[in-house]
This record gives sequence, structure tokens and C-alpha cells, in this order.
Amino acid sequence: MEVIIVRDEDEAGEIYAQCVADLVSVKLDAVLGLATGSSPLVAYRHLANLVVEKSIDISQVRGFALDEYIGLPLSHPESYHSVIQRTVVEPLGLNSENVHVPGDTLAGAPLSDGTRMAAGVAYDRAIAAAGGVDIQILGIGTDGHVGFNEPGSSLASGTRIKTLAEQTRIDNARFFDDDVTKVPTHCITQGIGTIMRARHLVLLAFGAGKAEAVAETVEGGVSAFCPASALQMHPHATIIVDEDAAFRLRHKDYYRYAYAHKPAWQGI
Repeated sequence: MEVIIVRDEDEAGEIYAQCVADLVSVKLDAVLGLATGSSPLVAYRHLANLVVEKSIDISQVRGFALDEYIGLPLSHPESYHSVIQRTVVEPLGLNSENVHVPGDTLAGAPLSDGTRMAAGVAYDRAIAAAGGVDIQILGIGTDGHVGFNEPGSSLASGTRIKTLAEQTRIDNARFFDDDVTKVPTHCITQGIGTIMRARHLVLLAFGAGKAEAVAETVEGGVSAFCPASALQMHPHATIIVDEDAAFRLRHKDYYRYAYAHKPAWQGI
């Protein structure tokens, strides 16, 4: 696990964008794992700018989103189908047919419908059929969740239906006119096991509100109490945080030293 402490979200976005650009330069049909929420937005903007500046051909790039709410129509502005379209597909100029969201063909199905359960298995198979995710961008919740894998989630889990924690619904209410009653109670999400199969994980975290979760993820024990702590077991995980989010890390000085002395050719 590599920890990079940056000045701000823009520096983090630049690092992510260059990482993706380097990948696409050698693999035109690269598979990107896509996350929603506020943390990845600047990273996507920097990638979109780099695509234009460097005339990067992304016509063959494919994408798989982490999760989706259950109970929102695909046309709802806060469905992750809509959010991914608005924040990733359109700015980058991706082919929307190459970008997938879990359960996106089942938006109208009732929660009890067995096809909902089958959707998780089908999504994992689709990722595998695409050759697996090359770079998975991740945010982290204040309770250590990634995707919608709340504390207590199996660290070997695949894509499946989950009940959202009340804190997650409260945190996400900002996207629903600050009305928690408008936030769905269920979702379909890639599991920790699915996420861990990506070849490179890039987790972004900003602000003091994420400091405890970052400390548990990086320096705590590996536990379902903090699902993101599973990243300690990944062969290629990069944690990019600002000073506020890094506040509770005990080995900040070493992380800074290691990154400052890293060979330029190594990338992240």
C-alpha cells in the first residue's frame, strides 16, 4: 500500500489523471472502475482536461460503476446511472455503451424480485468477461465503507444488494436537498471481493471528516469493522489524501519521505 499526502484535491486529481493516461497509452481498451460521490469529481475533471490536451483516444475505454441505488428510476438525477453519465461519460467523451452500472437493466424491478439477486452475479461475470478492472477509483465513507459496503460487510463479498447504514444516508442527503427521507434505503454494490480483484486501486480522501476512516484503513487492523482496511491486502493499492485527511496517520513523515524519493519511472 502506498500513501501519498497531497496539498489539495487538484494535486490528487492530477496524479489520478496521469495514471489513467499512462494506462490508456498502452492499452486502448482499458477498463476503468468508476465511483460516484464528491471525492472523485476533481479527478474526473483533470482526466477530461488531459484527454483534450493530449488528444488521448478513449473511444475503446470501458467502465464499470461501483454501485447503484435501488428504488430510483435511471432518469433520476441522483441515480448513479445519471451521475456517471453526467460526471464521467459526457466530460470524457466515453462511449456510453461501454459503461455499465450494476442492475441498470432492472431499475423497475421490486426489491424482492429474484432477478435483483441474479443481477449481482451477472455484474461480476461481466467485469470478468471484460478482462477485469485495470484501475478502480474509490472514495471512502466516514465509517470506512467503500462502494456501499457498510461496516460488517464480508471482505470476500461479491456484487449484491445491501441496506444502507443510517450514517451513509445522512451523509448522502446533501445530494437529495438535504432530506434524508429522499435517500433510498437499499442499493446494489460491488462487494469487497469484487473490488479487490481490480489490478490497481486508487482511494481518494479529503477533509478532516475522513481522518479517522483513513487511519483505520491504512494503519488499523484488517477488519470488516472498516471495510476499506481490506486494501492493506491488495498488491497495488494507492491511498491519496490531503493534509486534513492524513491528520491521524502515525507514519505521515515516512509516507512523505517515501513518495519524495520514489523513482520517477515507477508511477503510482
